[in-house]
Amino acid sequence: MATLQSSQLEDDAKERVSLLIRHRVPWLFVGLTGGMIAAIFASQFEKVLLQNLDLAYFIPVIVYMADAVGHQTEEVYIRNLGKERISFVKYLFKELLLGLFLGLIFGICLGVFALIWFKSFPISLTVGLAMFISMAIAPAVSLIMPTILQKEHKDPAVGSGPFTTAIQDLISLLIYFSIASVIIFKA
Repeated sequence: MATLQSSQLEDDAKERVSLLIRHRVPWLFVGLTGGMIAAIFASQFEKVLLQNLDLAYFIPVIVYMADAVGHQTEEVYIRNLGKERISFVKYLFKELLLGLFLGLIFGICLGVFALIWFKSFPISLTVGLAMFISMAIAPAVSLIMPTILQKEHKDPAVGSGPFTTAIQDLISLLIYFSIASVIIFKA
């Protein structure tokens, strides 16, 4: 795996603000576009939310937690890319195991919280399962963009975050609303 030259990496302490803006704005527009697409996507599940408005309360936590575990994976991975002693397959497998474990812990916690709060097993099952799956796959999603940028000899620290966050948000919403569509409409 080719390493990035130090000239290809940004140094916020030394670079001009205009250069930092020029490098970051395009990626942040990717994130903004992803957020707008996520809003439109979520609106397609209005019927699910109208069936049970309580589901709306859990959207931020499910999306956030998947983003958080993905961001942790991405940050550590980018740091390790600079060391060049990394096997992608081994790293991916390890992170997927970690994602499964974290998803299980936090899926159970959120599911129990929902059960206590709403006293509804369908809501509890929906949010717990969505949290589990979203967090379990987040590490895999978060490794894609840094790997591509590294291979293209671009700084993965600048472009990876907004892109993978947008993708993970869409995936988390799809998971959540798909599970809700099956469980809530059958309840």
